[in-house]
Amino acid sequence: MVSIHHVAHRLLTYIPYVLVLIDMRYEGVKGGRDGSVDSHLEMGKKLLAAGQLADALSHFHAAVDGDPKNYMSYYRRATVFLAMGKSKSALPDLSRVIELKPDFTSARLQRGNLLLKQGGLDEAESDYKKVLKSNPSDKEEMEAQSQLSKADEIQRLVAQARGSFSSQDYVTAAAQLDTIIETCVWDVASREMRAECFIVMGEMGKAVSDLKAASKLKNDNTQAFYKLSTIYYNLGDHEMSLSEVRECLKLDPDHKQCYSHYKQVKKLNKQIRSAEELIQEQRYEEAVSKYEAVMKTEPNVHHIALLAKERMCHALAQGQQGGRAVSVCGEVLRSDPENVNVLKDRAEAYVQEEQYEEAVQDYETAAQHSENDREIKEGLERAQRLLKQSLKRDYYKILGVKRNAQKKEIIKAYRKQAKQWHPDNFQHPDEKKKAEKKFIDIAQAKEVLTDPDMRSKFDQGEDPMDPESQQGRQHHQHFHQGYQGFNPFGSGPFNFKFNYN
Repeated sequence: MVSIHHVAHRLLTYIPYVLVLIDMRYEGVKGGRDGSVDSHLEMGKKLLAAGQLADALSHFHAAVDGDPKNYMSYYRRATVFLAMGKSKSALPDLSRVIELKPDFTSARLQRGNLLLKQGGLDEAESDYKKVLKSNPSDKEEMEAQSQLSKADEIQRLVAQARGSFSSQDYVTAAAQLDTIIETCVWDVASREMRAECFIVMGEMGKAVSDLKAASKLKNDNTQAFYKLSTIYYNLGDHEMSLSEVRECLKLDPDHKQCYSHYKQVKKLNKQIRSAEELIQEQRYEEAVSKYEAVMKTEPNVHHIALLAKERMCHALAQGQQGGRAVSVCGEVLRSDPENVNVLKDRAEAYVQEEQYEEAVQDYETAAQHSENDREIKEGLERAQRLLKQSLKRDYYKILGVKRNAQKKEIIKAYRKQAKQWHPDNFQHPDEKKKAEKKFIDIAQAKEVLTDPDMRSKFDQGEDPMDPESQQGRQHHQHFHQGYQGFNPFGSGPFNFKFNYN
């Protein structure tokens, strides 16, 4: 067992070392404080010169913490903030520099320039005037005088712009604000006023640009987010509208305008998402109904109605409802004649309705606005083949059925046509000859349209019975040989039992 006396003796031997360390630490605090600040300033300057802004900023932070009354530490840090584009952070540091050293003209000149960019014209003019009274260098005097003149001119333009805006001359106001913002690039009030002008002028893209800048330049700018959300909503961009109004509510959950608008946009967004899921699941009729509900939710916004009709057009075309699709697509194209997606959907609907010339025309128009679209190219080639085919013979028309007819419908139509055009029903030689040709066409139509492979080829614009192709010619010849010299009903000069299957 270790004795207490032994432990006490060991501890006592460490006391001199502990006292030395405490003494060294105390000396460092007492005598090394200023040296540490200087070293941070020096290292920060070197890093700034090397472009290592983040590292330089860390050293200037340390210098400010080490000596809160050293104006140069604040000035250096402000320089880094400006180099990093953080003018909001630089401004308080420059103000602290001027507070600690009122005759530091470089800091005052820089603050004046920042205030001018922010639209703080009175404060900027005050700084420029104080620079001119403080025995500045020639360069500083020239800059201060120039900036002061510019600030005076901007003051005059601001007054004119407000007058133009008040008198509802928005075009003139926007032009005047353009000049103001060239100098006062961070002026929130000017950007918001110009955004209002753009909204009235119908230049929504420019309004959005100004409001986005205003939302970043001013803290807690709920009104900018609300206006952005309403603009996107009126443009039919429900996703962006929802995103912007959520930003408003993050800043102020009780904002009445934003909350009311949020409920409307959220409901609409949910309906549209549901409709798109139905399209993905190929439940096209349900998707159409859902988009009809969208138009009832928001009956007053043109672009939302246009969006709903565009997607209804697509769903109807995909659902093989060509007639309805042509009508709905046409409504969209009257407002947006260069809408490539709607042109493609209507072209497909025209194909379903066997209006091949119109389909070709729509595909050609779409191709003018989207030259490298493979879907357009393939659709156009198919429509052209079908148009050419329609000028020859059309098996669907021969049987009197739609292109989307089921096999049962085709067989039923075939039986009806075969009975009607049976050659034994006609006595006159010319009529009988015509009936025989018609009867063969009916039989060929039935063979093509009840065979999945042959029907698919025909639907793509290729006639499997076309004698122009080798395969088609052989089949065609074989088919004719099989039908020559027989009676499908087993009477008269023919002797072949007609097959109704």
